[in-house]
Amino acid sequence: ARLEKGCVYLPEGTREEQTALLQEFYKEQAHAYLPLRAEEWAAHFGIEIRGVKITSARKRWGSCSSAGNLNYNWKLVLMPERVMDYVVIHELAHRKEMNHSARFYAVVAQQMPDYKVWQSWLKEHGREY
Repeated sequence: ARLEKGCVYLPEGTREEQTALLQEFYKEQAHAYLPLRAEEWAAHFGIEIRGVKITSARKRWGSCSSAGNLNYNWKLVLMPERVMDYVVIHELAHRKEMNHSARFYAVVAQQMPDYKVWQSWLKEHGREY
């Protein structure tokens, strides 16, 4: 698979082969993009992260360990950029509050005041991915 002028081109093959190639292409994009976004947002938070892992989790868009390891689902790169940023910010906020309390969401809102729009978008459209 290759990206050219905003379009992804796939070699000829069966639908299954093309699906696998396209999935690998987007996973590569996720490996290149999501760690950079996490680092950029971590700088806004004034925190350090230990590492970023790209996953194929079936039920989570992201997670954060108490040690500072972040995990993001590769399918986030298929979504609007603000949705990706919301998930990145959400997981980084766990570095300050390891829960989903009002204080946690205050940390999220500090970085993304309109986070509820993107949280709702993800709840409404996430299953499509």
